[in-house]
Amino acid sequence: MALAFEGKQNQVDGRSLIFVYGSLKRGFALHRHLVKQAFVAAAATQPSYRLFDCGEYPAMVKVAVHGRSVKGEVFSVHQECLLQLDEVEGVKEGLYSRDLVHLCPPFETFRTFAWFFVPPTLGLSDCGSEWPIRKGHN
Repeated sequence: MALAFEGKQNQVDGRSLIFVYGSLKRGFALHRHLVKQAFVAAAATQPSYRLFDCGEYPAMVKVAVHGRSVKGEVFSVHQECLLQLDEVEGVKEGLYSRDLVHLCPPFETFRTFAWFFVPPTLGLSDCGSEWPIRKGHN
């Protein structure tokens, strides 16, 4: 797979890579915020995360043990879009935080951002590796 990004750079031509795993994915409610950005490829995280169901959106969290590989999509976005997504994800309100995510090949060397759920996940249903939950696929 040929990628426009090379090495461990965070930005190329003012763009950043992001990993989306929920309502920002193609075909979901918040994807409208990414329609003018560049879809790169489907991807999956290293098995260091857990995904929980919040109803209309999922919550991905980093875990030290019992992690899973989360399925999602990688996009190349402009800085303005990155800041807009911080607003959409409720970063200022403490709902999510933007941080680096570790992806599986061929993205393992790329600096890629994702949004991580901040509140406690106690009581939320585990999604397995993909949101929305697909019976028999997690």
